[in-house]
Amino acid sequence: MANYSQGAQVEHNKFGLGTVMSASDERIVIRFDDHGEKKFVTTMVAASLKKSDRQPPAEKRGGKRKAKAVAPVAAVIEADIAVDLDAALESDDIVEADDVVEPDVE
Repeated sequence: MANYSQGAQVEHNKFGLGTVMSASDERIVIRFDDHGEKKFVTTMVAASLKKSDRQPPAEKRGGKRKAKAVAPVAAVIEADIAVDLDAALESDDIVEADDVVEPDVE
């Protein structure tokens, strides 16, 4: 069995080219270019791996994504209430306090 050290470039017959992230007698972790990080039992994967003499790929720099601007919930609710209140004030459905008739309770 070949001894794979951290940083070694390997090729797997299913996952393609990758970089050894860590290796021991029991486990090996490989980050494949097209399939991400995979963990294997070393003795079971050894037959599927061969050393590659390619240069390690350049590390991709993770760009930060801008967070979408989200209105606070309270502002959205307040805006909805203001629209409803304005609509109610323009409506003829408003009952004045003098128009309220108490029901007869027997």
